[in-house]
Amino acid sequence: MIHKNRFIFSCLFIIIQMVAFAQEKKAQNPIIYADVPDMSMIRVGDTYYMSSTTMHVNPGVPIMKSTDLVNWKLVNYAYETLEDNNDRLNLDNGKNDYGRGSWASCLRYQNGMYYVSTFSGTTGRTYIYSTKDIEKGPWKEIVLNSSYHDHSILFDDDGKVYLVWGAGKLEIIELSKDLSGVKEETKRVLIENASAPAGNNIMLNSEGSQLFKINGKYYLFNICWPRGGMRTVVIHRADNINGPWEGKVGLQDQGVAQGGLIDTPDGRWFSYLFKDNGGVGRIPYLVPVQWENGWPILGENGKVPEYLDLPTSKGLIPGIVNSDEFNRKKGDAALPLVWQWNHNPDNSLWSVTERKGYLRLKTSRIDSSFVQAKNTLTQRTFGPESSATTLVDVSKMNEGDLAGLSLLQKQYGLIAVKIENGSKKIVMIDAAQDIPKEIESVPLNQDKVYFKAVCDFKNRADKGRFYYSLDGKKWTPIGNTINLPYTLPHFMGYRFGLFNYATKNPGGYVDFDWFRFKN
Repeated sequence: MIHKNRFIFSCLFIIIQMVAFAQEKKAQNPIIYADVPDMSMIRVGDTYYMSSTTMHVNPGVPIMKSTDLVNWKLVNYAYETLEDNNDRLNLDNGKNDYGRGSWASCLRYQNGMYYVSTFSGTTGRTYIYSTKDIEKGPWKEIVLNSSYHDHSILFDDDGKVYLVWGAGKLEIIELSKDLSGVKEETKRVLIENASAPAGNNIMLNSEGSQLFKINGKYYLFNICWPRGGMRTVVIHRADNINGPWEGKVGLQDQGVAQGGLIDTPDGRWFSYLFKDNGGVGRIPYLVPVQWENGWPILGENGKVPEYLDLPTSKGLIPGIVNSDEFNRKKGDAALPLVWQWNHNPDNSLWSVTERKGYLRLKTSRIDSSFVQAKNTLTQRTFGPESSATTLVDVSKMNEGDLAGLSLLQKQYGLIAVKIENGSKKIVMIDAAQDIPKEIESVPLNQDKVYFKAVCDFKNRADKGRFYYSLDGKKWTPIGNTINLPYTLPHFMGYRFGLFNYATKNPGGYVDFDWFRFKN
């Protein structure tokens, strides 16, 4: 009997190990543990492309590429800056554009041309970018003088081009064939109450439209949020674009919602969606899709699976985030695509060529606070844990300057060198409850210093910590552990940021030797 039990336990152990090994060979949700919200996705041949929202950071509307739906790489942006003559977008005159800028994009491919469209509550306009080469450009821009909220574009089989938008009440309008204008006479209500399939007690009305035509039927994906419930996928379908439309709840699990449909070359279907996940931001998920009676059925028994029958992830580095030694070949003055500026940059105030192997950030004006400062250079934080380190030369700072490493959101934290009364000191600032406070400072008696920021997003811990080092070997914590809450005014996951700004005497500069990620 003892031997029999031992045999059974041995078999169970082997089975558990086999299951674990099999899971290691599969992709795991979330497919990207970083802020990549409002995805729109297409497949061209055996290559997938995805666009996303980046709001107030630039360049904007990132384009990502994958061959397996799991491992993504930034390959382009739709624009460098949305508009240049706007105080909000430029962080001028005390104004800012946090949480606005450009929102949910729509990515399409038609007759050899790629189209990316987005809209802006800041400018009140809709922007349509087109190119024959989505990875290299150039882009042609069309501007529509209306802001079509969470819109989706559909190229129909009969040559007509439709744009659907709205929240709760969804409307539709036809575009000209070259997308350069709208046919106002075609504007009409498509669905009076798109949230109805989820009930009557709705906190957030249906939005995030994504419209598809598959096998002759029209499918419209939306998100709504029932009061006391969770973010919910609502799907409508119709045989004719004018209806009648019938709707149903497509998925209601873990708050994973808002997105659309994508197929693989071998005929499988998935739905790409995202989840609000605290301080790291809104993170993408994939769920398998089966078709039943002409309806896409999302998930496994209505649930979001942890593992997917797709290749395993190789990690976000270097495709979505990456270290940078700031070494450039002669004539290369550019930044890698992983970097984005907080708001519109002033390109005269930064350089990777003025001092070989360094990023130089210069000041030219007085700023009242870190969040109003020009030229903070950012990358995404990522989960479940991540850290970033940098080495900065502060020998050319002026009185009142602050320069260092930040965790940027509305309730930000940062570690910096501050010049005060002619002396250097290291400061840690915590902007909890939107009030920045200098938590701790220590004197600095040298011109170079190492900074580190560490993030913990495991199980929504959402905590951050700062460290400094005088030799790059021994690290000393400074200040307090900070909370990393996701706040709607910024509407974005926390970002690592390199910064330098003046509070008294413009004209100084700092040199960052390198920026390095660790997960």
